[in-house]
Amino acid sequence: MKLKDYQKASLATLRHFLEEARITGPKAAYEAITAEPELAARLKGYVTGYNPIKALPDVPYVCLRLPTGGGKTILAAHAITVAKDAWVEKDFPLVLWLVPTNTIRVQTAEALKNPRHPYRQVLDEAFEGRVRVFDIGDFTQITPHDLRANLCVVVGTIQTLRVTNTDGRKVYAHHEMLEPHFANVSPNAPGLERNDEGPMKGDIRFSFANLMHLHRPLVIMDEAHKAGSDLSKEVYERINPTALIEFTATPKGFNNILYSVSAQELKDEEMIKMPVVLDEAETWQGAVNSAILKRAELQEYANKDRDGYIRPIVLFQAQKKGEEVTVEVLKSHLIEHEGIDPRKIAVATGAQRELDGINLFDPSCPIEYVITIEALKEGWDCSFAYVFCSVANIRSSTDAEQLLGRVLRMPYATRRKEPKLNKSYARLVSKRFAEAANTLRDKLVEMGFEESEAEANIEAEQPGLDDGLFGHQARPRPVMEVKIEATLDEAKGIERVAPGKITIIPDESGNTTLRLTGFLKPREKEALLASAPARFHDVFRERITEFEARYGHEIAPAHRGETFVIPRLMAHVQGDLVFGDTDIFMEYHDWSLADHPARLEKAEFDIIETTNTFEIDLDGNRLLISAGDTSDQLTLDVDLDGWTPGGLVQWLDRKVRDPWISQAELLAWLGDVVTYLTRDRGLPLAQLMRCKFILARKLAAKIKGFRQMERDQVYQLNLFDPEARVEVSFDQGFRFFDDMYADVPKYRGKKFKFNKHFMGPDEVPAFDGKDGGEEEQCALVIDSLPGLKYWTRNVRQHRNSFSLPTSTDKFYPDFVGVMEDGLLLVVEYKGKDRTPEESRDSREKEQIGQAWAKASGGRAVFVMATMEGGNPGEIRKKIRNAISN
Repeated sequence: MKLKDYQKASLATLRHFLEEARITGPKAAYEAITAEPELAARLKGYVTGYNPIKALPDVPYVCLRLPTGGGKTILAAHAITVAKDAWVEKDFPLVLWLVPTNTIRVQTAEALKNPRHPYRQVLDEAFEGRVRVFDIGDFTQITPHDLRANLCVVVGTIQTLRVTNTDGRKVYAHHEMLEPHFANVSPNAPGLERNDEGPMKGDIRFSFANLMHLHRPLVIMDEAHKAGSDLSKEVYERINPTALIEFTATPKGFNNILYSVSAQELKDEEMIKMPVVLDEAETWQGAVNSAILKRAELQEYANKDRDGYIRPIVLFQAQKKGEEVTVEVLKSHLIEHEGIDPRKIAVATGAQRELDGINLFDPSCPIEYVITIEALKEGWDCSFAYVFCSVANIRSSTDAEQLLGRVLRMPYATRRKEPKLNKSYARLVSKRFAEAANTLRDKLVEMGFEESEAEANIEAEQPGLDDGLFGHQARPRPVMEVKIEATLDEAKGIERVAPGKITIIPDESGNTTLRLTGFLKPREKEALLASAPARFHDVFRERITEFEARYGHEIAPAHRGETFVIPRLMAHVQGDLVFGDTDIFMEYHDWSLADHPARLEKAEFDIIETTNTFEIDLDGNRLLISAGDTSDQLTLDVDLDGWTPGGLVQWLDRKVRDPWISQAELLAWLGDVVTYLTRDRGLPLAQLMRCKFILARKLAAKIKGFRQMERDQVYQLNLFDPEARVEVSFDQGFRFFDDMYADVPKYRGKKFKFNKHFMGPDEVPAFDGKDGGEEEQCALVIDSLPGLKYWTRNVRQHRNSFSLPTSTDKFYPDFVGVMEDGLLLVVEYKGKDRTPEESRDSREKEQIGQAWAKASGGRAVFVMATMEGGNPGEIRKKIRNAISN
């Protein structure tokens, strides 16, 4: 399973933390990394200082926050491999994987035992198939050989271990079958529980807890917000972990949040269906009917989708026994009043388990409606669930967020061509829409979404209502009404052309009023005429023309069908005209690892042995490692069978293998490095074995540095060398069009009204930073420029956005626009540089931006804007100077 970008970034941050913790300790590493500007902005209010486990201050203890649907379990599997290399530094660590309930424990253990499951495949690939998985109830089956020769994962619940008195608990009890694990343990070993009665009174207890304490497991903790009690901390002290890596969607104050993923990132990576489109009804029957109609509409789109079978499902939340709308009442209503085939309905409650053994993804499965009361079976996951309909009061429901989370999963984790299949739908009973909206927002927050991103991802099914949600009021949109005589089917077909804009209102005489709120886009006009009977075409054309003539000044350029293109930077490389992209330049660049020194000097890497420890000097940082830390694998200065210089080279090859370097080339280079260290510098092979993980990390960083040197070279050579030939291409350029940012949160600020935004004032993509900050000020300056035709926010890392290359990756200027005379304007807002690295980054962006503008032949300008002293006039002055020149 290919990792998403936010998952890669989460793991990269975890690796960075663990590597730094090796040098400076967990507390200092956590505080330094979470203070880095980009990460600090991401973490917002989650960082309140590092909270160590009091009795284990040197044990790394961090938490990764991912909203519901973010793939915490697959990330946890990858986290094992990260921790193995960066902290545990054993070929085969022991892992204690803790989950919140027994149901999830069984499901997780089964998945990890299944060689075809993605979770297990992650581990098999990292450990070459040498993996053993145990349910905590089967711990007596673990053998010493298992622990020496395999990754061993024990799956359990925190409740199994979390007791005040350990007497009588199986995991703390004495088990003769575990005796081989303790055969060579000193009777005076500290930290181990002793037998307190019987003939072995005072002897080490052969218990699971003692086995954990002895081997110091890596602990993976799911739903970590539930594990902050003092008793949980006592559990950690008993099992003596080497590190704790936690995962949660809703962190508490005690969780040391290291990385936080936003809902927007999940949406961008096609993991979840958002926004949530909300409809409310005053009666439960109305909510049910609305859910049925929405499912039917979605089924029509699903039937046309060619990217994979989808059968949209409605998830109904009924009320408990003794209340009005029980499971029985709701099911009867569906059958008797809505005409639903009973075979299409499944009831999933504690008493009725009609989903057991059913594969909802099977095209032959008839189920389209699932009725439940509280939580579905833990771990239940069907991405075909599209509509959540609650006939209960979800504000007081403790399970609504769990049920709502079921409809957020995206089928096949892939965006569909039909936009409506990329959204999820909620149908609630409420007499006031604002109350329903606030309730839905609160439930999303309970699922791990930020309040602002929850609000930004709730839409109203009814036209116009979304403008007033959560206290945000957009300007009123013009309304047009046309009276027609249409059947119910004809009216529904017309309404589906543009939900939220077109509303059909029947009256008692049999006539129908078509109400248009706002403006139809060109494709929507075409769809309207295609869906409406021919007898309506003339009147629709006439009235829409009159409507647009009257309010034409309010129609956004994008809504009129206008587009514009920002040209792409191109470069001539070895006779080919290619995209200006450093990755592409590297494909034309022939470089060899043999061209770089195969040496680690004393200042870069050194080992100093003492009696009970040895010290690694890594680039001036001192790492003290106890002689007992790796005693189960290595013996200092004693050659072990199978370990030779060639064996170390083979091991290093597996750790630092690089897809851009051939294995033969890498093996040769690594061989030269090991020879240099052992022969020329005189470091004993056993010492290198002792710190092989640290050596591997150092060599990987060195190779990465070599590659970046080569990237810097080709970047300069192909774009800035006197012989470089660069140009821009409009044909290969970045086209800006209506709906290109339909999937990103919008600006909800009340301070400014943007009059010249390309997609209209209500569709300005949200700015970076809290409340928009200085970027918002910069946008206002651009919006008020004399001679500006229109502009838009250029959303960072969006698939449709304009980008320019840097030597390391790409950068996305903050704003793009078009002047009335056709001149293209690109603006990058630069805040105050805080580090030398940020200053270098700004200089590189300025340099490539000006090179792009120069290559445009006067058709475009690039401006690096700053707001010195908080004065927006500085931005205006710099932009106007660039335009006039």
